[in-house]
Amino acid sequence: MNNTARARQLRKNLTDAERALWEILRKRQVSGYRFRRQAPIGPYIVDFVCFENRLVIEVDGGHHADQVDYDTARTAWLETEGFRMIRFWNNQVLEETDAVREAIFMAVRRLSPPS
Repeated sequence: MNNTARARQLRKNLTDAERALWEILRKRQVSGYRFRRQAPIGPYIVDFVCFENRLVIEVDGGHHADQVDYDTARTAWLETEGFRMIRFWNNQVLEETDAVREAIFMAVRRLSPPS
């Protein structure tokens, strides 16, 4: 399965935390920026991305050792391509929604070009 088909499948099967975060990000609610969910970027699929300011947001559950290595390699690749990444744990998104929202707004402001 290619990345586009896999991303399409992932969009249909969001976790509870991804669904909750999507409610924050969708419809340009974050300073007017458009976020995409389960988006292919190069050889990877990221949970959420804003291409305008090159911000990637990842929602993580529990990790196994092989996932940590994969995430490290993916983060390094994305950063060499000019993306910045912020990560949240599932429980943060579900239980600390206001803090997650504020962290995203701060990241967007930090990465936005001056007006």
